[in-house]
Amino acid sequence: MSSYWTPAHHAVEYDDAESLARLLADGADPDEVFSNMTLLTHAIDAEGDGSLQSGRPLTGHITAVLLAFGADPELADPDGHTPLDMAAHYGHYPAVNLLRAQISRRVAGNR
Repeated sequence: MSSYWTPAHHAVEYDDAESLARLLADGADPDEVFSNMTLLTHAIDAEGDGSLQSGRPLTGHITAVLLAFGADPELADPDGHTPLDMAAHYGHYPAVNLLRAQISRRVAGNR
């Protein structure tokens, strides 16, 4: 494993949803920040960039894992980019839909 990334960011970077879920279940912070990215903005960036490079359709499985483990869908990274900003940048509509649904659930739960 590369020593550059934290274990959770490594799992995100290498599209390893299973390892990411294990790390989060074992207590990794779903809102961890490393290299100016939250795990969620990193996931959306990696999914979007991966799709652009490979030509494969966008998926949202890493984003979904993070949201399932409580990642804040509105938490901006240190540069001020929110997960929705990142998703819009890539035209990553699976992530946009997941984020909007999670934000709606949070708002409804705070009533």
